[in-house]
Amino acid sequence: MSIFGNQQRYGAITQAIHWLTAIAVLAAWLVAGTWRGGHPEMRVVHETLGLTVFALVIVRLVWRRLDTRPPELPGSPRLALVARLTHFALYALLLLVPLTAIVGSWLEGHALTIYAIGTIGPFLTTSAAIGRKILAVHQLLGTTLIWVAGLHAAAAIFHHVMLRDRTLRRMLPVG
Repeated sequence: MSIFGNQQRYGAITQAIHWLTAIAVLAAWLVAGTWRGGHPEMRVVHETLGLTVFALVIVRLVWRRLDTRPPELPGSPRLALVARLTHFALYALLLLVPLTAIVGSWLEGHALTIYAIGTIGPFLTTSAAIGRKILAVHQLLGTTLIWVAGLHAAAAIFHHVMLRDRTLRRMLPVG
C-alpha cells in the first residue's frame, strides 16, 4: 500500500490519521469526567487525548490538500450530499470540541496539562462563569461528535453490507 492515495483508495497516511483520530476521540469521550469520580489523573489523559485529536485534525486538513483522494463512488446524489454534510460536521466538531475545551479551561483559570509537554496556559483573562458556560458547550459538542461519528461509522457499514460498494474498504489498510 502506498502512503499516498489514488483513484481506488485512501493512502496509508490518511488512513492512519483517520483511525488514530477515531481511537483518540473515543478514548477521550470514555474518560471524560472521570476525574470528578476520584481519578484526577484522568483529566490529564483527557486533555492529552483532546489536544492529540486537535493536532491530528490540523495535520489531516493540511494532508488533505496535498494528497490524492479517491473520487466519490457513483450512487444517489442524496447520499453523496449527506456524506459531504456529515464530513463537514465531523471536521467542524473535531476542531470545535478541543477549541471550546481550551478556551473554557483557560477562562476558568485552569492550565491544560499534556503528557510529555507539561502545562499550557492559561493565556486568557480569567472569567470562571464564562469558562463554565463554554465548557458546558464543550460537553454538548463532544456528545454530538460521538453521535455524528457513530452515524458515520454506521453509514460505512451500511455501504459495505447493504450497498456492497467500496466505501469502507477504501479507508481500511487491506481491502
